[in-house]
This record gives sequence, C-alpha cells and structure tokens, in this order.
Amino acid sequence: MALAQNMGGTVINADSAQVYAGLRVLSARPSLDDEARVPHRLFGHVGADDVYSAARWADEARSAIDAARAGGSLPILVGGTGLYVRTLLDGIAPVPDIDPAIRAAVRALPVAAAHQQLQQLDPEAANRLAPADTTRVARALEVVRATGQTLSQWQQQLSGGIGDRITLMPLVLLPDRDWLIDRCDARLAAMFDGGANAEVSALLAQPGIAANAPIMRAIGVGEVAGWLNGTHDRATALAQAQLATRRYAKRQYTWFRNQPPADWPRTDLRDTGALLAQFRALYPG
Repeated sequence: MALAQNMGGTVINADSAQVYAGLRVLSARPSLDDEARVPHRLFGHVGADDVYSAARWADEARSAIDAARAGGSLPILVGGTGLYVRTLLDGIAPVPDIDPAIRAAVRALPVAAAHQQLQQLDPEAANRLAPADTTRVARALEVVRATGQTLSQWQQQLSGGIGDRITLMPLVLLPDRDWLIDRCDARLAAMFDGGANAEVSALLAQPGIAANAPIMRAIGVGEVAGWLNGTHDRATALAQAQLATRRYAKRQYTWFRNQPPADWPRTDLRDTGALLAQFRALYPG
C-alpha cells in the first residue's frame, strides 16, 4: 500500500485465499479503509462455492494489469501463492478438461493406491511427489489417465505467460523467522477476536458448498468449524490454527527462498520506509 501511494500504483491480489468474498477475516484481506486508500483488485470477488484456479486467476490478473497500465497506474502484485505468480509469468500447460468419470474414479482412490498407479503410468512424477500428497498425486494421475500424456509433458507446452512483455520489478520478502512466526500467532489471535467464528458460521450456513471445496481448506476454517460444532473449545481451535499457520509460513518461506529465479532480490527488511528506500534503489527508473 505504501508503494502504491508513493508510486501511483494499483494493488493486485495474488493470494489464493484472499480472492474469496467470505474470508475477509481469516484470509487477512485488506480492510474497507485500506481499499479506500489505494486501488485494490481481485480481492474478495469469488463466491464460496466457486472452484477457483490458478489459470482463472492468471486471466483475471492479466486484465487487471492491462487496465492499470492503461490508466497510468503501476500494477503491484502481492501475495503468497507462488503458483499463481508462476502461472501468470510463465503461462499454463494446455491440459484438456479431465473426463469427470476419470476424475471421480481417481479422487475416490486411497492416496497409497493412487501413488502406486502413478508409479506405473508416470514414474517421474511418482518419484518427485510425496506419497501422501493427495492433491498433487491425484492431479498427476488423472492427467496421464485422461490424456495419455504426463503432466510434465504438458508443462513443456506452456502458453499465455506475460513474463516476456512486461518489465518485472520483483522483491521477495524473507524477514526474520522468529519475528514472522510471532506475527502469525498474534494475527490468528486477532482473527479469533475479530469475528472468525461468525465468518465460518456464515460460510457453513451456505447451501451447496462441498466439504472439500477449496474455500473449506483455507487455514482456520476447519479449526473454527470444530469449535462451533463442539469438537473442541476456542483455545484448542486457536492453537490448532496457529500451528497450521506456522507450518504453512515455514513452507512458504522455503518456497520463496528457493523457487523464484536467483536474480530476484531478497530482503529481510521489515520497516516500511526502509523497504521503500530499498525498492527505489533497486529500481531507480
């Protein structure tokens, strides 16, 4: 937001939880006051029953970026979903729609059985993926069963990326881990004090939302739902959500330290003024 205010920018969301309209509290979406200070795009625009994807986000992000540039505004992408950013920059594999019958059959398999089948049909993916990674194992298996090509073969045909037509000014934030974890814990406590239970209660009351819908997998939703249905008390729900968040933050930290290109600058600065100064020094134009 400070960058947008200083450089006439538009903040564009690249976080897979903050797209959902029903998760302002638990996804730590910008407040209404924040959104009034600088332009924000792609925050809270997706319904709870929507099956959102990286491909759909990338399409919407391209439009938001083009609209900002056309209006003389600097597009500023922010968020922790690395797959979204990678899909936008590099493009997406043109995997055809999966036959619903094949998808249903694969998703009904125990993950051990799915991994065993994947070992036969796509051993490279089976060796790369953790045997307990239900989502990725199922995706790799359904693709090779439905199309006859492995997911890695499809990914060699990436298209639609914008990395070759924009000037990218990246900055990866890698603050002190202990400071980060303390902030995660404090933020979860603030969420619980700030209406997380009412948010999840409203979400659960909506008809037609599958138990495995993407929004239901957002950190905090399951923990608060257990509190609301009496499985555990508030203190337990908070502790569980804090633990899940700490684990996720550690995975994100590792991903953003290692996966982006080596020439993307990394910083451990936390002060807003210092960050702005570093950004201007990196990108004086």
